[in-house]
Amino acid sequence: MLEPMTNADAPEPRPRRRAPAGAAVLREDVTEAIRTAVFEELAAVGYARMSIEGIARRAGVGKTAVYRRWRSKLHVVLDVVSALAVQGLPAPDTGSLESDLRLLYEVSSRALRHPVASQILPDLQAEAARNPEIAEAVQKALREGQDGVAKGIVTAAQERGEIGAGVDHALALDLISGPLYWRSVVIRSPKLPKGYLDGLARATAQALKAL
Repeated sequence: MLEPMTNADAPEPRPRRRAPAGAAVLREDVTEAIRTAVFEELAAVGYARMSIEGIARRAGVGKTAVYRRWRSKLHVVLDVVSALAVQGLPAPDTGSLESDLRLLYEVSSRALRHPVASQILPDLQAEAARNPEIAEAVQKALREGQDGVAKGIVTAAQERGEIGAGVDHALALDLISGPLYWRSVVIRSPKLPKGYLDGLARATAQALKAL
């Protein structure tokens, strides 16, 4: 006959596993608020004058919230700039090379001439000349952020028979991205001439077909 199980014989309840310290406070909405604040702070004061205190104040959080995520302002900027590389732009698919380029230039022109971007990019380029880590992050963001889009445009044009199969994709990327970046970011032209994007798309399409 089985004896009734006493309290002493009952299995002890398994202890509840506690979440690692700090894990609960790394809320995504706070992280995004900090990333947004980094862009705004860079545009307002530049990298050299930017501080963790300023980022935290603009994000509406304490400095501790920033330091839980990044060790220094260098690391937060590297993270934010590197994130641009994976965002990218959707590759246009209008049915022709020239119109794909025209749409890409329209979207890119608006992005590059946005007040925040127009302040941040030149400042980061200047810092990149002094800091190899920033240089690598900026190069990655600029190169990889556009590489997928340009490759998609070139591949679609190849499938339509508009350009040859042996096109050098690195050279194609330079042809597609270089002129607009030069005018918008390097010489910072205040306003594009009328018809500039149409002419740029037409000339770039002809250059790609000639490769």
